[in-house]
Amino acid sequence: MAKYEVVVDRAACIACGAARAVCPKVFKLGSDNGKNRVVDEYSVHLDWKTSVGVIPEELYECVLKAVKVCPAKAIKIERVE
Repeated sequence: MAKYEVVVDRAACIACGAARAVCPKVFKLGSDNGKNRVVDEYSVHLDWKTSVGVIPEELYECVLKAVKVCPAKAIKIERVE
């Protein structure tokens, strides 16, 4: 089963909550700076400017919706082996 890397550019994020609204299984607003981040379950890296996670294939469509609704274009998703 494929896995996908999700990268949130927290420096570009405007904290609008759109990604969390369409895909709460993967995204939340961080308690550190209020910006979007990957939830702990899938998180592999988190700092003030970047949040990186690895998600299973069944969450791909959910994240893709978040990519499309993000007004800051701060979310990227890429298949990993």
